[in-house]
Amino acid sequence: MSILIRPARPDDADFLGWACVAASRSQLERGWFEIVLQREEAYCVEFAKYLTLAEARSWWHWSLFHVVEADGEPVSAMCGFGDDSVYRVSHAAMAEAGDKMGIPKSEQEQFWPRGAFIVSAATSEDGAWTIENVATKSEYRGMGLTYALMQVELGVARSKGFKRAQISIFVGNDAAEKNYAKSGFKFAEEKHAPDFEAALGIPGTRRFVRNL
Repeated sequence: MSILIRPARPDDADFLGWACVAASRSQLERGWFEIVLQREEAYCVEFAKYLTLAEARSWWHWSLFHVVEADGEPVSAMCGFGDDSVYRVSHAAMAEAGDKMGIPKSEQEQFWPRGAFIVSAATSEDGAWTIENVATKSEYRGMGLTYALMQVELGVARSKGFKRAQISIFVGNDAAEKNYAKSGFKFAEEKHAPDFEAALGIPGTRRFVRNL
């Protein structure tokens, strides 16, 4: 099997859409996109594809990602950024995707009320490089691809002058916690929120950090 790690391209949008939805689920059967859109997986993936291609450069944008190719096909993805403005333009990216999907404005207005719980359990360290949207196709897990991607992503952060990196996971995602420990991440903070637990059935998130 031939493995290649490279920056993502716009033509990776189908795969990146899948990765965003898969990452939002973490270890769960149902995640943020299913709750916000109230649709099945294929619809959520198509919506997320348009998020990655939106003019609004949000934390879903293709330009923030690296991917792993196996025999020419993308099988794993991860994104990273050092500016939280990519979170602040999420609404604009979602409006673009909603318009592409032909979702009425009246329904789009319900997206954030449905999904606002996600920020209730969020924590962050100012000035740290943030890693998000980590996902690997199931048949390629356990092969060290996430670790390899992480080394590339940490290298990007160093090259941009960052001294710290952070990543957050859902409480209970023990596999991810062990994986990130291999890359030197240490526990920093856990946060619980009632609305988060009501939506997802887990109490909150755990954040991990490391020096670069």
